[in-house]
Amino acid sequence: MTITFNELRKIKDRLPHGAIRKIANQLNLNEETVRNYFGGTNYREGESAGIHFSQGPDGGVVKIDDTTILDMAIKMTEETQSKN
Repeated sequence: MTITFNELRKIKDRLPHGAIRKIANQLNLNEETVRNYFGGTNYREGESAGIHFSQGPDGGVVKIDDTTILDMAIKMTEETQSKN
């Protein structure tokens, strides 16, 4: 899957409080690894999560090998929006 970096950040910014921790716990990942998925760069405590960044317009392009984290994030944001 390919999206722009700005689109990926918008999804991250819409996550409800505690969502990063919840995703990390459900997938048995370090929280920093989930943050790195959304553009973070703390590789001392977290790992790369199968995404590849390329420079370009709109923040650049992000190629995602595994959409599991993204799918969970989108589902969480949709659930939060439906409650409001």
